Amino acid sequence: MNVYLTGVFWVIGAAVVAAVIGYLVRRFGWDEGRRDNNDAAGQVFTIVGGLYAVLVAFVLISLFDGVSSAREDSYAEADSLVAATWAAEALPGDTGAQVRALATAYVNTVAQQEWPQLAADGPIPATGWSQLDQMRRVVAAASASDDWETDRKNEATDQLWQTYQSRQNRLNAAEEQGVGAVMWFALILGGIIFVLLPNLFGGTRMAAHLVIVSTLAGTIALLLYAILQLQNPYSGGSSVHPDAFTSAVARLG
Repeated sequence: MNVYLTGVFWVIGAAVVAAVIGYLVRRFGWDEGRRDNNDAAGQVFTIVGGLYAVLVAFVLISLFDGVSSAREDSYAEADSLVAATWAAEALPGDTGAQVRALATAYVNTVAQQEWPQLAADGPIPATGWSQLDQMRRVVAAASASDDWETDRKNEATDQLWQTYQSRQNRLNAAEEQGVGAVMWFALILGGIIFVLLPNLFGGTRMAAHLVIVSTLAGTIALLLYAILQLQNPYSGGSSVHPDAFTSAVARLG
């Protein structure tokens, strides 16, 4: 199902549930002293709402930063790989051709094999590490007869190391993804409390009260849905795609 359509269902469902609860509380709940509770309930509502807003903002910013970092690491990895390939082409013999072939195979491995596994939280095959290690061995075995070739060999080695680091960062982002169970417990329970508190207020008409609680519930559901979509930087509505590696294929070709 479309991610936006699913989000709309989340919002509508939460709004309907909150409106039904609000109606039942107003229809069958107690009325005595409800208006007198407004001051005390308002203070509690403000405190709970402030704390919940801070919690949601912290989680959303953290997850959004994680998605941005994953995207930047993917481009850094692809760019370093291309730079290493270009540097290796200046080395004697068939070193450049071997590195180019391995780099092309590595890019295809990442885009076609690893990325679907990252999106599905599946195990990552060791093929990519093996291909990088083969590139390192080919560059290390190449002879350099002058300062230019020595400089190109060192550049290829440094860029391969940058590729290693960016790759490790990408895999770490996949392993460390998401919101923990304790945080989800706080988000869900805090949201429920925040939505139920307006039922303690008095003075508003039934229709206005239902609009207030349903709007509040829909907003909380939308925020929770956004957190869910940002949990895995390689899947969901804001997922990072292997665009950096697909574009690298053209540069390597």
